[in-house]
Amino acid sequence: MVVFTATIQTIEINDAVFCQHFKEVCEECNYDGREENDAFFGYDFIDREGLEAPAAIINKDGVYQCKKHAATGCNQCYGWKKQITRARTAAKKAGKK
Repeated sequence: MVVFTATIQTIEINDAVFCQHFKEVCEECNYDGREENDAFFGYDFIDREGLEAPAAIINKDGVYQCKKHAATGCNQCYGWKKQITRARTAAKKAGKK
């Protein structure tokens, strides 16, 4: 019997990691990048809602940039630390640990 193992293709957008579908938690790929992203931004992991990256394009240098502002380091679209903080607060209020 031959067993094939699928590898999950990840993308990095402004220091946060997502699956190829631009999701931090994706059922389609069976991917969960919350723990990695939380650790990168200096947080201990808690069960929180996953982030979704807004529409992005790859520029000529091969770096993702937001479609709305055409910026690679766009804090409005890619302010991950602020978004993670909000998601963590919501999870704590909802009683997740």
